Amino acid sequence: MAYQINKDVCISCGQCEAICPQSAVAFKDGGYEIDPAKCVDCGTCAENCPVEAISQQN
Repeated sequence: MAYQINKDVCISCGQCEAICPQSAVAFKDGGYEIDPAKCVDCGTCAENCPVEAISQQN
């Protein structure tokens, strides 16, 4: 399961994009999104999000 970003919580700081080892995070349509095709579920983005806006999809 890929991770997803809750845009209502995200503060667009860009830490997730900068730290993602797979370059799966990008700024699109006014907010950050995680490409599930690139995400390898490592959790690095979620661990480093300062506002806990990232979680695994169910």
